[in-house]
Amino acid sequence: MKLEERILKDIHFGLIKWIKEILKDIGGNKVVIGISGGKDSSIVAALCVEALGKNNVIGVLMPDGPQQDISFAYEICEYLDIHNITIPIDSITKIYLQSIDDIKKDIVPEVTAKTKLNLPPRVRMTILYGISQSIPKSRVVHTGNLSEKWIGYTTLYGDNTGAFSPLGMLTSSEVIQLGRFIGLPEKFIEKPPADGLTGKTDETVLGFSYDILNKYIREGIIEDKLIKEKIDNLHRSNLFKFTQPPVFTVDLPIYGE
Repeated sequence: MKLEERILKDIHFGLIKWIKEILKDIGGNKVVIGISGGKDSSIVAALCVEALGKNNVIGVLMPDGPQQDISFAYEICEYLDIHNITIPIDSITKIYLQSIDDIKKDIVPEVTAKTKLNLPPRVRMTILYGISQSIPKSRVVHTGNLSEKWIGYTTLYGDNTGAFSPLGMLTSSEVIQLGRFIGLPEKFIEKPPADGLTGKTDETVLGFSYDILNKYIREGIIEDKLIKEKIDNLHRSNLFKFTQPPVFTVDLPIYGE
């Protein structure tokens, strides 16, 4: 969906105001952001710089072994002139996976492909929170968008985590439009989205384009019935990622504000 300039202006203005307010509400004055070099983390970092000032934004790069597009992550940090830290995580993920592999085979027969795929995002989030808790009044920012979350293309307790989510209700195409509206260089906006783990683009892994997904989300229009069924199944099976863990309720009083 193509957004009118006035709508983008309202979203931009609202986001800057909201980032300032939400950070104040949760007791913070600076942010820690995992920088991948993709459009989402780049645009979130740019918005936070505008809202909070560059000295209050810390970018963290966490390659899991060789990362072909790591230059984009360094370049966006340089472009925004923000503090940045690089922490390679390959040795950490290796130890984690080896520890799981060492469990008795009658309990854990093998380390699955999904385990290997989801471990790096969870390691990264652990590091982000470790850094944030060591910097007074800093908070971790969630950088994901609505399109990824809609189909569960996100890791629970990994990149699906953060103290607040600026782009969580914007589709990937709307994020691109916002990036252009705020004047971010095109190279940081049009880079094909990829998880940085499989060596493939998101759309190759998913089997459909974000354009198709976004049109379905915003307009309810989709021509290919098989793709519609696939998207619907992904959404239904990943709804748990939209909510907090279910909590058993008890009929007992709770006092206090």
